[in-house]
Amino acid sequence: MFKKECVKLGIAPIAWTNDDMPELGSENTFEQCISEMALAGFTGTELGNKYPRDVSKLKKALSLRNMEVASAWFSAFLTTMPLEETEQEFIKHRDFLYEMGAKVIVVSEQGHSIQKENISVLDHKPVFNKEDWEKLTKGLNKLGELAQEKEMDIVFHHHMGTGIQTTDDIDKLMSQTDPSLVYLLFDTGHLYFSGEDPLAVLKRYLPRIKHVHLKDVRLDIASRVKQAGLSFLDAVKEGVFTVPGDGDFDFEPVFKWLADSDYRGWLLVEAEQDPAKANPLEYAQIARKYIKHKAGI
Repeated sequence: MFKKECVKLGIAPIAWTNDDMPELGSENTFEQCISEMALAGFTGTELGNKYPRDVSKLKKALSLRNMEVASAWFSAFLTTMPLEETEQEFIKHRDFLYEMGAKVIVVSEQGHSIQKENISVLDHKPVFNKEDWEKLTKGLNKLGELAQEKEMDIVFHHHMGTGIQTTDDIDKLMSQTDPSLVYLLFDTGHLYFSGEDPLAVLKRYLPRIKHVHLKDVRLDIASRVKQAGLSFLDAVKEGVFTVPGDGDFDFEPVFKWLADSDYRGWLLVEAEQDPAKANPLEYAQIARKYIKHKAGI
């Protein structure tokens, strides 16, 4: 299976405390979060709002637990704001991640996003027009150039409730961006929830995948979300997402294809749930045990 020197295992803090819904996990501290990540057997993390932005403080806290920063989310508004404004914010974000030793920068286009709106996430997906696509692809190529100034790469995060959600969206984005500048973050959960075939996307874009989010889906809840016309945030609170091994998606073929391709990078568990309903440490341990069993790492 995987060559141990090629992949690292991380987990996102969103299971402990949710940046979009601060009421979820408001009681959980940064120190508890990273301590429980390490206790569960992970060595990497993405960043959350409770993480210190002082490089020396963050490095010390993580090194005490044998942890490092894998990446962090960047909200781009390339379709709705001047490129220069996004560039300025991106450079600040890039430079912080560079100081923390990260190699990839997660970018999601939030222009026209309905992620935080109280409307059906499955019925009101944004659709970009020609001008939006031109702004998005030109802007992503530019962000890719800026990242490579620091020998880093951007990985684009397809996401529920945004203009890049489906396989067709990803196909168009990949075909219209420079393959040497714009890479893909492969997220099992967002594709599966959207009704897509994650394995087909993985096979098609393996050479451009430089970051992986392992997220599972509870299909019974996903069906209820669709029937009730729930928003993305309400779907999260209902428990549509969970960790690998606790939902309905079969990760074994994904692990096999990634391993056989000599994928190099992070495998990062990201499963936002209400920590009052799903104890973060318990679910982190479930994920770690499942990955060891199915992926051999």
